[in-house]
Amino acid sequence: MKTTFNRDGVDLAYRDVGAGLPVIFQHGLGGDEAQVADLFPDLPETRRVTLECRGQGGSGYGPVDRLSIATFAEDMEALADVLDIGPAVVGGISMGAALALRLAVHKPAWVRALVLARPAWVSHAAPANMKPYALVGDLLVRYSPEDARRLFDDSPVAAELSRLAPDNLNSLQGFFNRLDPVLFGRLLVAIAGDGPGVSEADIRAIAVPTLVIGHDHDLVHRLADAQALAGLIPSATLRIITAKSQDRVAYRQEFRACLSEFLETLA
Repeated sequence: MKTTFNRDGVDLAYRDVGAGLPVIFQHGLGGDEAQVADLFPDLPETRRVTLECRGQGGSGYGPVDRLSIATFAEDMEALADVLDIGPAVVGGISMGAALALRLAVHKPAWVRALVLARPAWVSHAAPANMKPYALVGDLLVRYSPEDARRLFDDSPVAAELSRLAPDNLNSLQGFFNRLDPVLFGRLLVAIAGDGPGVSEADIRAIAVPTLVIGHDHDLVHRLADAQALAGLIPSATLRIITAKSQDRVAYRQEFRACLSEFLETLA
């Protein structure tokens, strides 16, 4: 069951399950706790906490001008304080990986180990691979959901994703069915144009055990970005797994297996 806490007048939903090694693990842009629950291994001595970031899952939006990776990371810190969680393993998928990376740089005493799964950012803001999210967001802000979906489906971006990364396309098409489409569009534009707020020098200074998970056949979560992060972090291990677009069952099994192996070394 999800629980909520209030930060600065915004109700934020989270899931806190299990006991033992604390792991704060975050979902991707437009995702929710269920995305993490599907991929997180069943480890009896692990406590998994997932915050549903503003405007996603069961969490409120709050002020639109505060929708940012920095704000989401601050929300994670606030939740850790509420739950009295000390140094934790911090990780996430895509946007969640960017949040974890930011915390590893800006709050190193708070991060015991790091997991960067299918990263979509390295150090720069508004990377080119996030442009499809920005496009969907802009269309949702300017048009009805029906017209926005039609315009997106007819775009060169959708055609390229259909050929090369159908899983990315399926995820983006699902965004046109969201409640509060204009607010959700603004969220997509804000985060797609944002970044983790770190430099390559900052990343090189990360000294905790780090797992980087990547795969090919994905235009948003590029294998090159996973390789770049693994190359910058001295203590990083890169695991390349089967892409969702190739075999979703194998993707899930391999994701859970390599994450389980990493967490067991920390218990």
